[in-house]
Amino acid sequence: MKAVRVETFGSTSKKEEAVLYTLTNENGMSASITNYGAALVKLNVPDKEGKLRDVVLGYDDVTGYEKGGGSFGAPVGRNANRIGGAVITIQDKTYELEKNDNGNNLHSGTNYYNKRIWNVGEKTDSKIEFVLHSPDGDQGYPGTLDMHVTYELTEDNELRLIYDAVPDQDTIINMTNHSYFNLDGHDSGNVLKELVTLDADYFTRADAQSIPTGELVDVTGTPMDFRMPRALGEAIDADYEAVRLGKGYDHNWVLKNNGKFDKVAQAVSEKSGIVMEVWTDLPGMQMYTANFLDNEHGKNGAVYGIRDAVCFETQYFPDAVHHENFASPICKKGMPYHTVTSYKFETK
Repeated sequence: MKAVRVETFGSTSKKEEAVLYTLTNENGMSASITNYGAALVKLNVPDKEGKLRDVVLGYDDVTGYEKGGGSFGAPVGRNANRIGGAVITIQDKTYELEKNDNGNNLHSGTNYYNKRIWNVGEKTDSKIEFVLHSPDGDQGYPGTLDMHVTYELTEDNELRLIYDAVPDQDTIINMTNHSYFNLDGHDSGNVLKELVTLDADYFTRADAQSIPTGELVDVTGTPMDFRMPRALGEAIDADYEAVRLGKGYDHNWVLKNNGKFDKVAQAVSEKSGIVMEVWTDLPGMQMYTANFLDNEHGKNGAVYGIRDAVCFETQYFPDAVHHENFASPICKKGMPYHTVTSYKFETK
């Protein structure tokens, strides 16, 4: 493992200095993360010929991340995904959240975690920790906490994302990472030929505003069935409610890991030979095929469009706080929030 490389990443509109930190292993794989939003900016992975490909969408400097609305590479919190009606009740007290998505709350409102400078905590050759202080009332949520997000790069070509926090009041904590992956390279066009496998028998049905109804739908015989490898483009435009409403894939799948850290998904590019496994201990995962990317100017002159990437957002189910049959995203006062998601890479 090589020493962490530290580079300037530009200045924000508030004159805050952004920094880019790069972890590199002995195989040449590297992960670059900025303290602005603790976002994953680059992920260089060896392909079947040993050539490095940057497999995540992103921007050249902090200005792109400040202006961009796609949450490229970002840890999303305090609560990822949607909350219906932008209101929650904890311990019989009601909290109003920002209505930033058709009267609902999306990714905790516009005071995003990924639009802030994070502090750098523990740093070694193989990992770097980012820390964000989130006070009581932040984004409308109760409780003060320090959110820790640690990126760790192993010699086995695995990027581990470790999340930790301890709130001083009962609150919702539901962190995810919103990286957009393209296993042929971030600038290589659509991902419709990538073969995806999801270890899930059900998905959470959602209404026209992407708010779960509470119903778990069997994937059998539907475009949502990825239990065997399936090209993303095979049924993405089928006349089926979920993909029709989502304009492609943008739903939460019910994972079968039973709360244990396990492999839950895999993506394969036949072209590059890159295989990516997704591991997590969380109960759900939103697979999103970048259905709303439109002429987004990214790294190295790339222009990203619809379905040019796929996101694998591990999470508690969307709107879980309003559904008793969903695992609860409420973290109790003084109790540790700890979860791990990893992306493992190999070639075939």
